Parts: sequence; structure tokens; C-alpha cells
Amino acid sequence: MFKKKTDSEIDISSLNNILLTGKKLINIGYFMTIIALILLGTYLIKEWHILKFLKSLLLVISPIFIGFIIAWLFEPAVSYFEKKKIPRVLGCIIIYILLIGGLFIILSLFIPTFINQIKDFIITIPDILKDLMTFVNKIFYNIEKSNYIDTSNIRSQIYKSLEDFGIGLTTDLPEIIINFSKSLVSGGMTFLLGLMIGFYMLFDFNKINKNLLNIMPTTWKKNYSDLIERINSSLRSYIQGVFLIMFLVFITQSIGLTIAGLEAPMIFALFCAITDIIPYFGPYIGAIPAIIVGFTISPLTGVACIISIIVVQLLENNFYQPLIMGHTMKLHPVTIMIGLLIFQHFFGIIGMIIATPVIACLKVILTFINEKMNILGKVKNNKTNEKLQSI
Repeated sequence: MFKKKTDSEIDISSLNNILLTGKKLINIGYFMTIIALILLGTYLIKEWHILKFLKSLLLVISPIFIGFIIAWLFEPAVSYFEKKKIPRVLGCIIIYILLIGGLFIILSLFIPTFINQIKDFIITIPDILKDLMTFVNKIFYNIEKSNYIDTSNIRSQIYKSLEDFGIGLTTDLPEIIINFSKSLVSGGMTFLLGLMIGFYMLFDFNKINKNLLNIMPTTWKKNYSDLIERINSSLRSYIQGVFLIMFLVFITQSIGLTIAGLEAPMIFALFCAITDIIPYFGPYIGAIPAIIVGFTISPLTGVACIISIIVVQLLENNFYQPLIMGHTMKLHPVTIMIGLLIFQHFFGIIGMIIATPVIACLKVILTFINEKMNILGKVKNNKTNEKLQSI
């Protein structure tokens, strides 16, 4: 088989074909092993309830996590003060005075308005449900009139759902308010504790990286520093940009919904700003409640709400995103959508919020590994060699 003309000459072509086949089988084996490990990991996560454990653990350590995020976000500002010969402790104090002062001003301006709008919205809930039922009735009446279709069963089911929702909301409203107040107080205490932890972390945050470098092998230090710098730069730009865009969306959406004549516009604007964190799907999720309530008031108000939301989205897509975010993440839309679906399946709405930054980190890490090991280059070279040998 490996002989050519004489016994001493090896058939190089046949040998190369066997070696290439062996490489392909090894690659298939690697691929199947990775799939098997992913399936095994998914099965173990489900059977061992690892996600529930992680959720409980994150709730317990959430103040530490909040403190770490705060320290991580404001570390560049404190380092900047250090370069200007300002002691680190004084720099931390200045940053926290600005942070707490800004939060106090924002809360003092918006909290009273929020409380008043929530009260007004609760009072108008029965009227909104009544108007919604009237609106639904008109839609089905027009459908039956124009198409001669009997929609009485569907209509009765929708009426029953709305009535059950209204009755449940009325009876459960005190409990809902109490639970919401408890959650608000608990969340506020967690955030305050996180602020305190972040303040102490910020003092020595620059030492964390140095301590990690000290315990690493010398050959790893340069690569580690380069990778951490890339991740920090990408994530900080993204998170700071997201918060600024949320604030701008909240302000512009509040103005637009107020002009549209919507009840409690700041509540709906806040919901739109929060859901706007979720790429692609978020704006639609945030728009639905405002549009529905707008149409229960009047068709003109509903249309005005739609126009307001479209205008804000145009502002975000054409001005806020390009000016603030630029090309920070550099992720393909399909990649983001797949990540959103996967993270939503495992972690719900929280997963959709964290999906984009996690995917961005993974991309930075994989890009860095490829730069150092040239994996894609080797794959391309192997394919080129296979083509040349097949000629």
C-alpha cells in the first residue's frame, strides 16, 4: 500500500491522505468531547440545582458584589487623583461625596413625584381596566361587523381575565404594597451596605491586582496585565455608557409621555429606561405597558405614546448610542441575540441584562488567546495545506 515502483520508495501521497484522515478524526473527537462535556455540565447543573444555589449565594453576597462593582467603576478616578498628588484616602472621600451627593439630589427631586404618581396611578387602575374592556369590546365589534366572525368566546375569556386581574389587584393590593415596601427597604439596606463595603474596597483596590501579579509565574504576568486591561477598558466603557443612556432615555421618555398625556409618565419612563438595558428586545418590552395604558385613556393618547417611544428610540439609536457607546462592544447582532436567548433560558430577565457584558468578556478573552496562540491562523493553514495536497 505504501510502496511505489520499488520496495525502498514510500508512497507519500497515500501516507499524507491517511495522516489527514487521522487529523480529521481527532478534530471530530475533540468536537464530540466538547459537546459531551457541555451536555454533562447542563445535566449536572439541572440535577444538582446549581443555579438555585448560585442564586441564593449571590443574594447573600450581593452587598460584597455591589461594593466590588462600585470600587471597580471608580478606581480610575481615584488613580487619576493619585497622579495629581492627591492622597488616595482623600480621593476616595471626594468620589464618595460626589456620588452620595448626586444620589441624594436625584432622589430628592424624583422620589416625591414618583410617590404622587404611584398614588394617582393606583386610584386610576379601575378606570383603566374599564376603559381597556371598552377598547377590547370595540375591537371585537369591528372585527365581527366587517368579517362576520363570531368572537364571543374569545371576548368572554378576555373579559374574565381582566375581571380576575382587577379583583385580584384590588384584594391583593395592600399585600402587594407591603411586600414592595419590604423589598424596597431591603434593597436600600443592601445598597447602603454595598456602598460602605465599596468605600473600604476602594482604599486598597489597586493592591488587589498587584497581589495577584505577585503570586503568578513571571511568564504569565505580562499576558495577565494585558488581558485584564482590555477587559476593564471594555466593561467600564460599556457599563458607564449604559447608565448614561438609561438616564437620557428616562429624561426624554418622561418628557414625551407627559406631552402625550399619559397617567404617571415617570413610572412608565423608568420602566422603559430599565428594560432598555436589554439589547434589541428591551425597548419593545418597555413600550408595551405605556402603549396599552395610553389607548385605554384615548386613541389619541395611545398614538401619542407610540410616537413618543419611536422618537426616543430614534434619538437613542442615532445619537445616544453612537456618541456614548460608539463601537465599545463590537459584537455581531446575531451573537448578542443568541446570547440573550441562552441567558434568558437559564437566568430569566437578569440573564438578559448580564448577557451582553459576559459575551463581550468572553470575546476579549478568546481574541486574546487567539492572538497569543494563532489558533485561527493554524486552522486556515491546515485547510490550505489540505487543498494543496488534494490538487
